[in-house]
Amino acid sequence: MSEAVSTELRDQRGLQRQDRAVVVWLVLLLVMVFAMILLGGVTRLNNAGLSMVEWQPVTGWLPPFDARDWQIAFEKYQQYPEYQHLNVGMTLTEFKFIFWLEFGHRLWGRLIGVVLLLPIPYFLWRGWIGRVLMSRLVLLFLLGAAQGVMGWYMVMSGLADEPDVSPYRLTAHLALGLLIYGLLLRIILRRARAVPNALSTGLSDSWRQRSRMATGGLLMMVFLTALAGGFVAGLDAGFTYNTFPQMDGHLIPEGLWEFEPWWRNLFENITTVQFDHRVLAMTTAATAVAVWLATRGSHMASVVRLAGSCVLLAALAQVGLGIATLLLVVPVALAVLHQAGALILFASVLWLFHELRPGPETVVSEPAAVAAGVGAASA
Repeated sequence: MSEAVSTELRDQRGLQRQDRAVVVWLVLLLVMVFAMILLGGVTRLNNAGLSMVEWQPVTGWLPPFDARDWQIAFEKYQQYPEYQHLNVGMTLTEFKFIFWLEFGHRLWGRLIGVVLLLPIPYFLWRGWIGRVLMSRLVLLFLLGAAQGVMGWYMVMSGLADEPDVSPYRLTAHLALGLLIYGLLLRIILRRARAVPNALSTGLSDSWRQRSRMATGGLLMMVFLTALAGGFVAGLDAGFTYNTFPQMDGHLIPEGLWEFEPWWRNLFENITTVQFDHRVLAMTTAATAVAVWLATRGSHMASVVRLAGSCVLLAALAQVGLGIATLLLVVPVALAVLHQAGALILFASVLWLFHELRPGPETVVSEPAAVAAGVGAASA
């Protein structure tokens, strides 16, 4: 083996080690964000979000330590509408349960920030993070900080006259979480597969572009369906019309447009909000089937066919979970699985969208192919 090829092999293996370390770190962050969104759902389903009536970004990571601290926290909670209207007579033990859920949710958010920031100086020192990735990491940090502010802004809405948070703020909180999750996954996909996967020469650029546009449309539909689910959660709309496919004996229920002005029905009318979520979910599932069919051709790369199959399975599973959650009147475990299903479906569609990007149609050079083979063997 020539000296030039040997040097290229060493450089390639070193680059892969760097990429592997960064990708493992980013995947850890992705898993933590995934868990954070689910933990937020558990907190909401247990009506625990209003148990902490103060926001202390710096010192709030410390819980009550003794009986006196717990009593003070409980007395603060008793001054607000949720206790006075819904939980009069709650015991300190019952309060501790909902407090720990909300405390865990907030603490987990702080831990995500620590895991994001802590390795960056080392990676910069080693030269493993370039300007483009660093700019994206800064954006992630800013979005995470905005998410913390939005979370408190949401809680504030439930500490006023009504013992429930604003569905608008709840959905905005969810939207930011999905945006962070999607951006982080996009960074991982780009870092893990810097060179696009080559599709066979039988796939025209126009067909690839149409397939990618369809997948991008599906991604937007998944996002909108999830946001519609946020309004369902915010209005507790899942506890009504617990039949499928009919609602109150009708495929198209009455009372869809009772509020004035008309647009309020889309966000505040329980009937309309649940109906919209159903229609969006079924339309998204049908679109997922169409996108899957478009990926079945022999001219598609195997990874594209795999991603398309994952999209289909995730979409069908999500529809089944949604129907079961509705029919069983929103059991917590099933509702959390339904939320997890939305995240998995969102990730699957984003993966397919990534794999359909334009790629090289030429065969790589022999030294590069050898280097890639060595790197794969050492992984």
